Amino acid sequence: MRIFHWLLAVCVIVTWLWGQINPTGFLTLHFYLGYTIIGLLAFRLIWGLFGPWPARFRDFVYAPGTVVAYLRTASLRRPSHWPGHNPVGAFSVFLLLGALAFQAYTGLYTDPDDFINAGPLVAGAEGARVSWATFWHQTMAPVILLLVVLHLSAIAFYRFWKRENLVPSMINGEKVVKGYVPADRIIEDLEEEAAATGDRRTA
Repeated sequence: MRIFHWLLAVCVIVTWLWGQINPTGFLTLHFYLGYTIIGLLAFRLIWGLFGPWPARFRDFVYAPGTVVAYLRTASLRRPSHWPGHNPVGAFSVFLLLGALAFQAYTGLYTDPDDFINAGPLVAGAEGARVSWATFWHQTMAPVILLLVVLHLSAIAFYRFWKRENLVPSMINGEKVVKGYVPADRIIEDLEEEAAATGDRRTA
């Protein structure tokens, strides 16, 4: 799962940069990275339905009351140690995956009228669909950039304000959490703090 996260991050950043730096040239790299993103999104959909906790979508779909309760404490200057994706993080996951899926879909039908960089499904598509897809593919590029910046800003907020460094868990897969986690995910109880706080290290 961590490999998926970093592969998707690299593909999205390089694809966006290549489209900005080389908008009228040959976009072969842009296309192949787009296909890779589609494959990664398909994998994430399957993993989100049948994968383990906390990768399953059902394990981080929260009721409105849970979201509101979390937001009330989000500004407190202390780690949340939320098990899995917290309500705000869960929303960002769905938002990013949805935006990327939409961007990848429109890219298949995009035709910038340069006779070089048309998407692979343009030839059999109606003109209205091609125009619609081209507009949205170009419009969504800065939106995705904004979502990436917000994602990075949230990580920085947790690191410097809430004193909770989320990056190591994205690398080694371990995280200190409070609350329920499946027994097979617990690596250790943090003995000095567990009795008072319920902290435990999970994978």
